[in-house]
Amino acid sequence: MTRLLPGILAMAAIVVASNILVQFLFGQWLTWGAFTYPLAFLVTDVMNRVYGVAAARRVVLAGFVVGVICSFIGTQIQGEFGPLVTLRIALGSGLAFLGAQLLDVAVFDRLRAGRWWRAPLASTLIGSSVDTLVFFTVAFSGTLSVLEPGNDVSWAGEMLPLLGVGPQVPLWVSLALADWSVKLALSLIALVPFRLIVRRLTAQLA
Repeated sequence: MTRLLPGILAMAAIVVASNILVQFLFGQWLTWGAFTYPLAFLVTDVMNRVYGVAAARRVVLAGFVVGVICSFIGTQIQGEFGPLVTLRIALGSGLAFLGAQLLDVAVFDRLRAGRWWRAPLASTLIGSSVDTLVFFTVAFSGTLSVLEPGNDVSWAGEMLPLLGVGPQVPLWVSLALADWSVKLALSLIALVPFRLIVRRLTAQLA
């Protein structure tokens, strides 16, 4: 368990930081949390490559528990328009994190025998896509308003040009697309630290 502690701490730090930074806007379509959260996939993939599937899943579950705690704390903090974290956001966040991260672990394991970059790239791209789809749909889609009838998310359904320039779509679709684009960009950038960290940890175990 001691060997997993750095991964667990890194995952916990990313989850906590992302839950805080998501409260601060970056431009019109993003929050600062969009730039820290994707690092969770880097941690999962490093643990998977170096220590295996079981270890990666333990780190994911630790991150999930930390996320649940953060969501609970957020529901107790009142912002300008109500609790910082609503039931739909908490549910969407938890489902997205757990589902996407476990999928990442499974895809990585299936591809681990290929070129070094294939498993982390493919697993992160697939996991990030599922994460974005699940979170934004559960948290903001008007079709799921039954999940929390008292929470008015009609603002997220306002019809606006996609990212300000495309066809008319609900606002939450633009937010999801912007978030997904950042995840895709960071999945490519993260290949560099992935390679370096894996080499260092593997050398230490040798």
